[in-house]
Amino acid sequence: MDEPDTTVDPDAATATTATTAAATTAAPAAPTTPTAPTAPTTGVSRRTLLGSAGAGLALGATGGALAADAAATHRNTGSAVPAGSAAPTLGTAATPFHGPHQAGILQPQQARALLAAFDLADGAGRDGLRTLMRTWSATAALLAEGKPAGEHENQIALDAGPCALTVTFGFGPSLFDRTGLADRRPAALTPLPDFPGDALDRSRGDGDLWVQIGADDALVAFHALRVLQRQAAGLASLRWQMSGFHRTPGATARPMTGRNLMGQVDGTNNPKPTDPDFTARVFAAGPECPDWLTGGTYAVVRRIRMLLDNWESLPTDRQERVIGRRKSDGAPLSGGSESTPVALDAVNPDGTFAIPADAHVRVAAPAANGGAAMLRRGFSYHDGLLPDGSPDAGLLFVAYQADPARGFVPVQRKLSRGDGLSRFLRHEASGLYAVPPGAPQGGYVGQALLDG
Repeated sequence: MDEPDTTVDPDAATATTATTAAATTAAPAAPTTPTAPTAPTTGVSRRTLLGSAGAGLALGATGGALAADAAATHRNTGSAVPAGSAAPTLGTAATPFHGPHQAGILQPQQARALLAAFDLADGAGRDGLRTLMRTWSATAALLAEGKPAGEHENQIALDAGPCALTVTFGFGPSLFDRTGLADRRPAALTPLPDFPGDALDRSRGDGDLWVQIGADDALVAFHALRVLQRQAAGLASLRWQMSGFHRTPGATARPMTGRNLMGQVDGTNNPKPTDPDFTARVFAAGPECPDWLTGGTYAVVRRIRMLLDNWESLPTDRQERVIGRRKSDGAPLSGGSESTPVALDAVNPDGTFAIPADAHVRVAAPAANGGAAMLRRGFSYHDGLLPDGSPDAGLLFVAYQADPARGFVPVQRKLSRGDGLSRFLRHEASGLYAVPPGAPQGGYVGQALLDG
């Protein structure tokens, strides 16, 4: 888990997500591709279909469908809902699938997330992968508008709107050998090194294909994954799956930085999309980047279990010294408010550093890591209890960056060796994926690689 000051806050992506806000009231038309799933109901929303399914069902869904989300506007644009205006309902928020970057990267975290990896079937090859990505992209575009999936539609989310659904696809290092594309694998797509303290379960990491699904409704997220899994039959099989959650839009009276399961404000003072070096830090480009990935990015995925029983046994002031910030409001121990820059040279009256030597914010400070930065879009998880009775809970860490060798890797090396917080964390799964740029209307994710 990285100090927020080294990462990019997607909740602050006001300039980049303006198109998302416009889509909350008018979703674009579904793309047409040669292999797009089709069904008689294509173009009809799931909610409209419900009306013909029976009045009893419609009445049963009314309460959830009409739950007003007063934070929906600032969720998508960073601005408050104007006084006296009608806030959009939670389910109506929509994020277009097509665009220069894949959806699910620059948008704020949704309330629910599913992360999954697939392995390509033996013999599927490049042609099979092309077929799969065409189908998946067409399906994701339909679901992002709140429309039925077409092929393999199961009606799980029939009574819901789009609920800010996003589907993001990535390619693992192993995919290129399995499709005869080893010569087009990016040099930066090298499996992550082992870090001190790692306790990785290899069966829950890596994979040929990676999928990130986010939505503000759990059924909408599950529906998307289930449809994609069935559409992959014969071409790819599920390798692992993880479920996460984030604060639900509108849960706080005003927009606030979220908290993790340790109770810490997580995401303070992150770089913003308006910063001049934002694009260079997040999106791949340059002579070392293959043409098909230009405008894409790399996703590091880590399952980080928090030792919550140990953490919660510490008094609050000890927790704050481990992090370097006040727990109540996220302000640095060097003084000020949440947004005040951390003063690493500040001292207490007794001459000791206000920010301890092994505090998370000090060890992970950008100045101590060559300015390394990542766009972080993580989700909390809780999967019950372990055999010893401790909670299996923590963070599904997802970080997007232009080059993991200059972003995640050096920061994690330093954290694993000198961060006081590492005593309360266990890194249990890991993966690195090349995330292609977004697909244009009528195209599919990865087309420049697979058709080139």
